[in-house]
Amino acid sequence: MGVTGCGKTTVGALLAKDLGWAFHDADDFHPAENVAKMKSGAPLEDADRWPWLDRLNALLLDAERQGKNLVLACSALKQTYRDRLTRGCASVRFVFLDGDEALLRRRLAARKGHYMNPKLLDSQFAILERPQDALRIEVGDSPAALLMRIRAALPI
Repeated sequence: MGVTGCGKTTVGALLAKDLGWAFHDADDFHPAENVAKMKSGAPLEDADRWPWLDRLNALLLDAERQGKNLVLACSALKQTYRDRLTRGCASVRFVFLDGDEALLRRRLAARKGHYMNPKLLDSQFAILERPQDALRIEVGDSPAALLMRIRAALPI
């Protein structure tokens, strides 16, 4: 979890591959209206997020019912979003990819082919509630180094 540009998709996909688990990117679950809104540079409202978070919650619950593990890359910026995302789930762990704003701005400026408007970084930092119960990983290193730190810290 974390703001745009922190590496959720890259690191999450690496972690899932390393663990042999399925990987899902929460961005793929946004309805077209949300994507259009973010593309235009307008931040999402909570009302935009609730149905999206409910779809992701259903994904997590379904995997749990089937006894399967997965890695989900999701911003999950507020505690209420994390609570909605994990409602009814028995075993979800959060890894908070935290980064310096200047670094993330550079990454976003270099990123190609993603609908998320880099202008939204400010609005994401404005609502970010840093989790108290997550593994916090500083994102300045390479994705491979971040993966190694996550694997060392989480007994998976």
